[in-house]
Amino acid sequence: MNGAAHLILYVAEQERSARFYSAALGIAPRLDVPGMTEFDLPGGAVLGLMPEAGIRRLLGDALPDPAGASGIARAELYLVVPDAGVAHARALAAGASELSRLCWRDWGHLVAYSSDPDGHVLAFAQPPH
Repeated sequence: MNGAAHLILYVAEQERSARFYSAALGIAPRLDVPGMTEFDLPGGAVLGLMPEAGIRRLLGDALPDPAGASGIARAELYLVVPDAGVAHARALAAGASELSRLCWRDWGHLVAYSSDPDGHVLAFAQPPH
């Protein structure tokens, strides 16, 4: 398999989510057009933000309407970064809601959890040094 993984979150308001993730990740989007915003993530993956209405247009009734699940955690974006505390603080300053403070987890990572404006879980983690 060649190419980068694309992780796409369905969002209520693309512009709001684009502003949030730009501030939370500390990077500008690589693409920002009506219907899709994309960010390059560490390790070569791509984060996409698609309006909920966009996936409805693409797939119709094949999926339940994601708009009915607003605010309910439907996905987690787990990012391994050099400094999880700095990244978590940046997300909180951008408007994320803290779900769990920064602490060591059973699997060996220092991780903090927050929630983005659509209710997706955002985790910033760093491995032990």
